[in-house]
Amino acid sequence: MSSQPPYLRIAAELRSRIADGTLSPGELVPSTRAITREWGVAMATATKALAALRQDGLVRAVPGVGTVVAAPAPVGSPAPGLTRERIVRTAVALADAEGLPVLSMRRVATELGLSTMALYRHVQGKGELVRLMSDAVCGEQPLPSVQPADWRERFELGSRWMWDAYNRHPWMAHAMASITRPEPAPNAMAYTEWMLRAGEGTGLSKNQVMHLHLSLFGYIQGLAMASDLEAQARQDTGMSVDEWMARNETQFEALAATGAYPLLNSLTEHDDFEFDLETVFQFGLSRILDGITVLISKLHT
Repeated sequence: MSSQPPYLRIAAELRSRIADGTLSPGELVPSTRAITREWGVAMATATKALAALRQDGLVRAVPGVGTVVAAPAPVGSPAPGLTRERIVRTAVALADAEGLPVLSMRRVATELGLSTMALYRHVQGKGELVRLMSDAVCGEQPLPSVQPADWRERFELGSRWMWDAYNRHPWMAHAMASITRPEPAPNAMAYTEWMLRAGEGTGLSKNQVMHLHLSLFGYIQGLAMASDLEAQARQDTGMSVDEWMARNETQFEALAATGAYPLLNSLTEHDDFEFDLETVFQFGLSRILDGITVLISKLHT
């Protein structure tokens, strides 16, 4: 028996149907439900099989129709109206819908109905594309040029702005993961400039303001990673958080029954705690700024 994962075996068979013409360009490929019926697999496996085909550029999603066999344009064909901005917009929409792991130059070309080489005339490769995507997101909703009078309101506004950007585009948490090797990106640099200006008049040194900015950025980044990982987990498993918890309920109950986690159990038993990333974000942001308030007060005494 083959040790190959079921989704790869299904993808291979569909790939063969495309290659031999059984499934021709523009024709609908089996839906996830059709795959579950034909191969007797779970919905998550069917989803991963189609994702593998999309990553290879063999199929593409057509709004209102479904997933069809892709028909890329021949290499070297003209691409009227193709611009770097259009490529970036398409890549952002793709990453929003399916996550950063599926992103490739070939996949973006397929979405545009063009050859991969047509993209390379505008973008050097995936690395540059991701950088352009991140910077485009940072330019979606510019921060106000006139900042609030209160320093704390300024940092809350700037932090909320970044948090909202990550919520709109969860893949950003991984695209902007490095603070030690920042990319030359005008809109992202404008955000940093705004945050540094937010520290003016506080008494903090320029170094302290930069450290505050990086601390807030790292905090937001960490929480945003959790949101992106959840989106990927949902796509990989086909299960929501509630479904996943229900599936593992027996194991959690067995651990709780050992009595080794009395404080953790008390939260669950009395429903005093409900996990919500938004609540966690606001709590942590407030506590960081509380600490800065103490630091500023010491500077003025």
